[in-house]
Amino acid sequence: MDLDIAEFALNHALKLGAKYADARLETTATNEFILKNGVPHMAGFERVQGLGVRVNASGCFGFASTNELEKEKIRQMVEKAMKITSAACRIGEPADMSEEPVETADYVVKQRINFEDLSPKDKLNVLFEVEKAIASTKVDVPGRFFSMADFYTEKYFINSEGTKILSKIPRYDFWYFITINDKGKTAQRYWQYGGAGGFENLTAHNFPEILKNEVMKTDEALRKGITPPKEKIDVVVGPQVTGIMVHESVGHPYEADRVMGREAAQAGETFIKQDMLKTKIGSYAVNVFDDPTLEESFGYYLYDDDGVKARKRHLIKNGAINEFLHNRNTAAAMGTKSNGASRASSFNREAVVRMANTYVAPGEQSEEELIEGVKHGIFMKNFMEWNIDDKRLNAKYTGAESYIINNGKLGDYVLAPVIEISTPALWSSVDATAKNMEYHSGTCGKAEPMQAIPVWFGGPSMRIRNISLSNKK
Repeated sequence: MDLDIAEFALNHALKLGAKYADARLETTATNEFILKNGVPHMAGFERVQGLGVRVNASGCFGFASTNELEKEKIRQMVEKAMKITSAACRIGEPADMSEEPVETADYVVKQRINFEDLSPKDKLNVLFEVEKAIASTKVDVPGRFFSMADFYTEKYFINSEGTKILSKIPRYDFWYFITINDKGKTAQRYWQYGGAGGFENLTAHNFPEILKNEVMKTDEALRKGITPPKEKIDVVVGPQVTGIMVHESVGHPYEADRVMGREAAQAGETFIKQDMLKTKIGSYAVNVFDDPTLEESFGYYLYDDDGVKARKRHLIKNGAINEFLHNRNTAAAMGTKSNGASRASSFNREAVVRMANTYVAPGEQSEEELIEGVKHGIFMKNFMEWNIDDKRLNAKYTGAESYIINNGKLGDYVLAPVIEISTPALWSSVDATAKNMEYHSGTCGKAEPMQAIPVWFGGPSMRIRNISLSNKK
């Protein structure tokens, strides 16, 4: 990348009278392969490069972008951003930014096996190996969709305060969706694996073994599953279920722009209010963090798209709301400091408050000990679907591989148990977390136009006491 392009845009904004300006120059190279029912369905390569500029000239912000990187086009783009600031001030309130340290950094995520060194055949073979593993089970799997992609993003952020951040991050993404049939009864299962790093990180997951086990367990549950209990019981959920619960009912509602009412039309609202900081929302056993600095994570970064140094955020501390996710704008509005949660999906999107890697902290017991502490209940290892309302208050999680627990031991499969519960009731009912930490990948959506960004969510198994279940209709 020609970093001088960003410098040129920044200087032009200041010449036009901007009190603050930042520029974000990005290049992302993507390779993607899809295998559908054993047949290569699509393969593609894409390289996207462009520049986004944000300015504040009269107390309000304006943003514009371009993928035409000639100087005249950049001048026009900066002038457009300046005009937007004037329009913004006519219809809205002035916005401020929190005071943050000036940062200078240059960091790279290294690859032991570089994706660029692999042929398309090498990459497609990963999907064919999964296809072979599923065929070896002899289970009827009429729908098989596998996708694998690798991305390499170079990003240069610079602002008028003196911050300069250059980053180079390779990421991988493996996604599957399968349909299992047993004598007319069907079940579906999807999941995603992603991270930052090289091809060695992707293959370490052993996808053929994962999918082989997934198919066999799902088929067995279809054949042997019983209706879940209807009375109030104890439930132990596995790390995948913990992860989706914490992402949807803690991560999203703790985004400060939602708390301030700025996301209602695009991605929903939140029942959390600004004055609820330090309010008890869960049991003492519940601690929730969001940490962009986890190495090899899908949501990894060391500096956000405001140029703020990333750090671990403690969202729930011993059951109490401890902090929100902030960018510099929301931090200034709430009289605090940014905690580095500003992210944009590409150069042509304005950065907004986002999660990175959100998880429940582990406890000291094993998963087996959590189960042993249940007289009558179920173990929901993973899930097939979920839903949550716009305020992130009432949610539904439908189990996939699930089992009855009788006197501390796993018994029969349970067919599609459903947890329907409010967010405070969920986290207040957690009495213990295990030590079997897992992180899982997602592509999180937010904003308008939609911005899809890579994240991790996870945690250990959790025990939830005395809740009601229903059955998927």
